[in-house]
Amino acid sequence: MRIYVTVKSLGKRKNALTREPLDILNVPGTLRDFLTEVVQENVRAFTERQSNSSLLSYLTPEQVNEQGETGKVGFGHMHDDRIPNEANAVQAALLAFEDGLYKVFIREQDIEHLDDVIQLSDGDDVAFIRFTMLAGRLW
Repeated sequence: MRIYVTVKSLGKRKNALTREPLDILNVPGTLRDFLTEVVQENVRAFTERQSNSSLLSYLTPEQVNEQGETGKVGFGHMHDDRIPNEANAVQAALLAFEDGLYKVFIREQDIEHLDDVIQLSDGDDVAFIRFTMLAGRLW
């Protein structure tokens, strides 16, 4: 199933929202299942990028211009050679949701609890909004 994910961090300087396609293998029944599936897919993609790094990196002028529009030009090197633990990543994502660090909207509807039943269809839009913690004095 292919869905489209939009990720936004409140408080970031750049306001660009990108709508990225995401293919998930299993149709989730609850938000917990959906978040587990998304995290597992991202861990798989990360480990694949780790193993496919090349020794000689270069950028074409088109790639420099394209990356420049987003505000960061880089070679995509992975500087961390640790292998991620999928179970720990899933637990961290679920705990972050429970702690209110991000919200999930499916077809512009706020999903409030991990065990809420969701019905995803092919082509649905999902938005993740990550909240930024502010630090400062109260006086």
